[in-house]
Amino acid sequence: MIELLALDVDGTLIDEGMVIPDRVRRAVTRAQEQGVTVTLATGRMFEATLPFAQDLAIDAPLVCYQGGLIQAPDADGPLYRATMDSGVVREALWWRDSDPRRHMVLYADDALFVDDLRYPESFYRDLLGENLHCVDDLSSVLSRHEPVKFLFIADPPQADEIEDAMRRRFDGRMEVVRSHANFVEGNPLGVSKGEALSRLASHLNVPQGRVMAVGDQGNDVPMIAWAGVGVAMGNASPAAKAVADWIAPPFSEHGAAVAIERFVLDGPAHA
Repeated sequence: MIELLALDVDGTLIDEGMVIPDRVRRAVTRAQEQGVTVTLATGRMFEATLPFAQDLAIDAPLVCYQGGLIQAPDADGPLYRATMDSGVVREALWWRDSDPRRHMVLYADDALFVDDLRYPESFYRDLLGENLHCVDDLSSVLSRHEPVKFLFIADPPQADEIEDAMRRRFDGRMEVVRSHANFVEGNPLGVSKGEALSRLASHLNVPQGRVMAVGDQGNDVPMIAWAGVGVAMGNASPAAKAVADWIAPPFSEHGAAVAIERFVLDGPAHA
């Protein structure tokens, strides 16, 4: 019996238009009515995750920043919070500057910072968060704020190159994850959705075997692998599929709902 259900957001819960399909919404509601605790596990910042949690009436602690923050929607503060070493971030900024193609977004103190707007502001606000600040120099942010994570935005071929180069350069000093075909992230060492889900399950006294996780990208791999029932979406990356106990249909076929109906409920609701 599943007691805790963790859902990734982008590509699992919502599409590029940030819409939750009705069938997924119904499945989540039925799971909650059955007594299952539902949480969202995402790379998004807390304020960018909150609207989806509120829309689904989720009151359990949310896993944000790839596991760097665990906080309930109505809480004054976090159950857990991790920040990055400023020295490592400064080195990443220097490394970024060595190739003008590299476009970085820095997350610090619940805000987004960029020093080069390469996309419309709506792109950043919709996909990353509303609290966007344009600055002249990202390194200046580090003197006033605690860095939480950063990400590079690039088309897939270049993103592949960035990911490989970051893993070689920063091995053992940060967690490098692919959260989207176009996003490569640097996160605090030891932070992952899997570690955070384990921490949350322990807080809620839920055994590992009664935890289910659904996701679609490389950043979801740790929680899919850790959960008692790990599900990869049909549109998931090869890495996510490789560790999954079951592969759901793709997002276009309401894969998250199908997974919830199969492992949590008694089947799809009849119209």
